[in-house]
Amino acid sequence: MRIPSNSVRLAVMVLTLALSTGCSIKATLDQTMDTTSNISGTTSSVHSWVSEDGLVKPDYKALALIAASRDNMEQNIAAGSGEYLTAVGTLLGVPEPQRADFGAAIQRRYAHDWPDAHAAPEQWLAQLHATAQSYRPSH
Repeated sequence: MRIPSNSVRLAVMVLTLALSTGCSIKATLDQTMDTTSNISGTTSSVHSWVSEDGLVKPDYKALALIAASRDNMEQNIAAGSGEYLTAVGTLLGVPEPQRADFGAAIQRRYAHDWPDAHAAPEQWLAQLHATAQSYRPSH
């Protein structure tokens, strides 16, 4: 049986937190986000990411996923598919039938004008968000 790496465990934990609407584990999330912020140099306050209940706020779920799983996210972006790209596409409101096209568009953007690997997660999110915009249903 293959044992998942620490980065996979962390990404699964953050994804679970990001998508959960139930239990509160604010201390664990604060510790994870503080560590991620220290490593990535992000300027967002961790405390602005979570509610008083300790849940990741909807506006920060995609950012938390990117920050916690950058290497895996970059691999998915370069490939134009994968569970991390699917998850962030879902969080950004890309409908399921549009996700393959969204992945291909992100892959093209990655090849031409993607922020470098040391860029803040907010810069990656801005690129993902801008690309997702044309795939979201307009209201």
